[in-house]
Amino acid sequence: MLDYDKEAERYDDSRGGEPRAAAAAAAVLSLVPRQTRRLLDVACGTGIVTRRMAAAREGLRVTGADLAPAMAHRAAARLPGAVVLADSRRLPFRSEEFDAVTSVWLLHLAGGARNVRAIVGECARVLRPGGVYVTTVDKGASHNVGSDIDAVLAARPPGVAQDAAHLVDGYAREHGLSPVGRALFTGHGQGRSPRRTIADLRRGWFVTLPPGEPLAEEFAARLAALPDQDRPRPDPVFTLTAFAKS
Repeated sequence: MLDYDKEAERYDDSRGGEPRAAAAAAAVLSLVPRQTRRLLDVACGTGIVTRRMAAAREGLRVTGADLAPAMAHRAAARLPGAVVLADSRRLPFRSEEFDAVTSVWLLHLAGGARNVRAIVGECARVLRPGGVYVTTVDKGASHNVGSDIDAVLAARPPGVAQDAAHLVDGYAREHGLSPVGRALFTGHGQGRSPRRTIADLRRGWFVTLPPGEPLAEEFAARLAALPDQDRPRPDPVFTLTAFAKS
């Protein structure tokens, strides 16, 4: 698991920057009703997407929340007075306080079904009846674009996709949420090159290949043998699912 306090400084530049943020914000807002007035962005990270959502609609009040202090600090610089430090499993807000809740690139990091269920439950709790919860699903699968890099990585030990769409759908239904929409967006600048993938592997990006382990170095060697070490392969396309609270 990456240390997101350490990641904060390089997070935006290493993940597509403003182009990816613009695509994500537009896709999220395409699923958020126009009449929405209060939106909570859970795990807002550096606030690069959160700020775009806040600026996109007049009258929309956006609050960001993140667990990593360094991430929340950067987000607060983008949205002064609108960011709180919070654990997504125990949100510091009243029940039914928001018209919409979003969690982009969060559930795959939750560390187990119990945590995913808790996060979805908290997002549902702070959402008013009739409100909408929007989240990314199947993030890991989105990165498989059929490239030579993916062919190498296909042989790595399997992991459990905690944000698999069918699992998230089940947790949502447990908390009175029903699916109402879906949107796709391109992760601009996220196309992997072999050299970048090796660097990610060695800093803990791949959960089933812990850095420093012999198996991780075996995969690094296979990746290093690929051609065009610095050529990015195609960008991933991410999936958003929207749920309405009955």
